[in-house]
Amino acid sequence: MRRLGTVQQKIPCVFLTEVKEEQSRKRDGQKFQVVATGSVNPAALEADVDRALATEKLDGTCCYVTVYKGQPYLWARLDRKPNKQAEKRFKKHQYSHRSFIWNVEEDFKMVPETWIAAHRVQHHDGHPVPDEHGHIPGWVPVEKDNKQYCWHCSVVDYEVGAALVLGPDADDEDLLEITAVPLADLMEQTLELIGTNINGNPYGLGSKKQPIHCLVSHGSVRIRDPPPVDFQQLCSWFQESPEGRVEGIVWHCSDGTLVKVHRHHLGVMWPEKETCFGDRSVVIRVDSAAEFYSSKDLFRSFSRLNGRRLSRLQDIQFDP
Repeated sequence: MRRLGTVQQKIPCVFLTEVKEEQSRKRDGQKFQVVATGSVNPAALEADVDRALATEKLDGTCCYVTVYKGQPYLWARLDRKPNKQAEKRFKKHQYSHRSFIWNVEEDFKMVPETWIAAHRVQHHDGHPVPDEHGHIPGWVPVEKDNKQYCWHCSVVDYEVGAALVLGPDADDEDLLEITAVPLADLMEQTLELIGTNINGNPYGLGSKKQPIHCLVSHGSVRIRDPPPVDFQQLCSWFQESPEGRVEGIVWHCSDGTLVKVHRHHLGVMWPEKETCFGDRSVVIRVDSAAEFYSSKDLFRSFSRLNGRRLSRLQDIQFDP
């Protein structure tokens, strides 16, 4: 089985889906939404989803660690998307169900020279092929002090090759811990960046005055006693179970297949006022004796809380 947490492509829903022409619950201004039917996706059945490992789908932005400039680097998700003219043609194609041929050189918006396509993106004549949504998933390296990716920058220190990672404690899975992890230990992993300025901050991390961001390795937050892959039972679990106060579930199947469901697929609102993840206890283990905190505010702030245990993740506060 592949290492858990390698999210390079859009993960399909565990159920077959359909598009409804109504206001999206997930994206403002989107006049349609993708909803789950009651039928389990055949791909999930073939991958034996009932025996898969269920993990929490976190609400953040996807990142990737791989080599850049000869060292491990954090990369931000940047999907290459069509320009307005090509997008109009593509939408007409979607409604007419006629064949559609992309001209990648002319139809797509420019991306930085450092952009790379995600793993398993198909290529034709040397060019990446768009997926069924008309996007080309990819990554760009998070350069030091890049203002566009300032929150990504805050969780890495390239001088010593470390990242601030939040995840379950090795000895107590109920307890979360924040540690400074060598980027070399995260090579070829994907992670979720969560925090104050990401997706409305559903987990209540930090504040405008003291923003807090962390990386969470995909597949690291397991769900105990997950509900069966059944439409009604999942709906009930999300709405009634204390453990169901999550954005969604990602199932990691034994053959490496990933499938997911999030609340919007089932017509259940998100975020909750109190999330399961934000309510978990956390311990800070960022060594104050380390050398790499002089230039990185977030690292330095966490090092001052080294050894501190808090009853809830959202209770983390730094001294003025």
